[in-house]
Amino acid sequence: MAIITGGSGALGSSLAEGLATHGCNVVVTGRTMSTLTKVVAKIQSLGQEALGVSCDVMSEEENDEVVRQTMKKFGRIDILLTAAGIARRAPAENFPVDEFNLVMDINVKGTFLACKSVSKVMIQQKFGKIITVSSVRGLLGHSGGYAAYGTSKGAVTLLTRQLATEWAKYKINVNCIAPTIFWTPLTSEVLQDEKLKEGFLSRIPMGRAAVVDDMKGAAIFFASSASDFITGQILYVDGGCTAG
Repeated sequence: MAIITGGSGALGSSLAEGLATHGCNVVVTGRTMSTLTKVVAKIQSLGQEALGVSCDVMSEEENDEVVRQTMKKFGRIDILLTAAGIARRAPAENFPVDEFNLVMDINVKGTFLACKSVSKVMIQQKFGKIITVSSVRGLLGHSGGYAAYGTSKGAVTLLTRQLATEWAKYKINVNCIAPTIFWTPLTSEVLQDEKLKEGFLSRIPMGRAAVVDDMKGAAIFFASSASDFITGQILYVDGGCTAG
């Protein structure tokens, strides 16, 4: 079974459906239960068990509560996928400090706390698959105001490798999906602006932005036994953006 943080978002809900389609029971977390119930219903329609749990990923206590409720219902945790995240854009010289801190807290601290809470179960099991979500912006700079987002995703990339090295002895695999820009409500401001859109697409050899379904294969691979000897890796789902 899998826990997916940010499970009501465009990416999280799509990946929840992808895992459910391949036989996985799913717990989805997010701040608003009304949006989680729709995802739970979709997973159940696919023939799998599902549970929605309200959680602020910046709270260690709430992450621990997700683990408690998951163990009560399912008795184990096989997969964690950390899809909760936000993006804020502004020139670095004008970036509000509170906005910078919020991006770091949700994207980095939120990822770490979810992993920390789940690790206690996975260490006891001597098994687990953790899948974080970074971005090509965690590897490459961009002139479009990504001082906070890019920095946070760079931190997630290194956190992935750090946890992979620490938890390999417990047979816990920690890997990362790093997409290029993809269509969601969070990116519509950029992708619906033709000038900004062209700036991004010119960097992508395949000539288009990603869609959330492009990430399903990577998630299923990292969640499955096919990746049992793979850990600490960053899989760029980017249409060739990082190739050159």
